[in-house]
Amino acid sequence: MARNKRTREAREAVVEKVDGGLAELMPDRDRPRAWTLLVDGAPQSHVDLDDPAHLAFEYQRRIGHIADLVAPQGKPIHALHLGGGAFTLARYIAATRPRSTQQIVERDTALVQLVRRELPLDPGARVRVRAVDAREGLAKVADGWADLVIADVFSGARTPAHLTSTEFLTDVRRVIKPGGYYAANLADGPPLAHLRGQLATAAALFPELALVADPTVLRGKRFGNAVLLGSDQALPVAELTRRSAGDPHPGRVEHGRGLRDFSGGAAAVTDANAVASPAPPPSVFR
Repeated sequence: MARNKRTREAREAVVEKVDGGLAELMPDRDRPRAWTLLVDGAPQSHVDLDDPAHLAFEYQRRIGHIADLVAPQGKPIHALHLGGGAFTLARYIAATRPRSTQQIVERDTALVQLVRRELPLDPGARVRVRAVDAREGLAKVADGWADLVIADVFSGARTPAHLTSTEFLTDVRRVIKPGGYYAANLADGPPLAHLRGQLATAAALFPELALVADPTVLRGKRFGNAVLLGSDQALPVAELTRRSAGDPHPGRVEHGRGLRDFSGGAAAVTDANAVASPAPPPSVFR
């Protein structure tokens, strides 16, 4: 492996080849023990080892709000993370909900080894990491185990096709407890066909849905992230709206009729017709 030879103490980048491409851990110059993980130039995660409750990426802040609302404050939960990155959201839940039990499914074994070595988890965190494909790992989780399932899986900058279908979400629904939440990080740009298809797919499995994103993304003005929230019970839309509106980059919450109108009659995606999410334009990461 081609690791950067400069010392960690000097706060220089750590660069290694992983299964998914070239991984870079870039130091955050404003936070003494914080790092950003990039794979093939695409930002994947930000971690502050001194403050694991700090979420720098907007989509992760929005998923953090969902994690805050899935159960009473501080109550331990069972959380399943499909896609690991630098384990940012698992660290957040461990910090804000001590004694939570968590599983991370991340197929990139070399990336997992890099993160474990350079950004070690708190020894007290109850986090198990499985280095397998997301659907393979999901299939091994017991029925009704999870209070929260987070899907944040990207191969490079695209969500693999087999993680966009009703068959995939059927298995997600199987492992979620009654009243539990499914949260997915989705990336799309104009004309938002992928996002609308994912809404239709989730609607086939979850009777309650909400979507949180930057208003310019929802208007189809630029490529960006949207967080989809699904459950079998009523969602805390008002509180999620309040929290999202108070973020450094405020997000808009769509729910109910507005969300149905936004989906525009799109059809649910199945394994037979699934495709990967669209690649972002080069300008996104400049």
